[in-house]
Amino acid sequence: MSKAYNIEIQVIGNLERSLKQFKKKLEREGVSRDIKRQVYFEPPTQKRRKRLMRAVKNNMIKMYESELL
Repeated sequence: MSKAYNIEIQVIGNLERSLKQFKKKLEREGVSRDIKRQVYFEPPTQKRRKRLMRAVKNNMIKMYESELL
């Protein structure tokens, strides 16, 4: 199942600036992340493990920050 993205940028003047805006919009929408997920199959166990590791990391960061304050 792939998502449909509708991203538009009007090029007025500077092409490089418009391209930069387009890349930022793609990044915010998570297009590259979704494409990477579709290219490489990841088993459900690996997804759960990554989610758990991310939660542990975020918890450690919050604990460290609370100790500093």
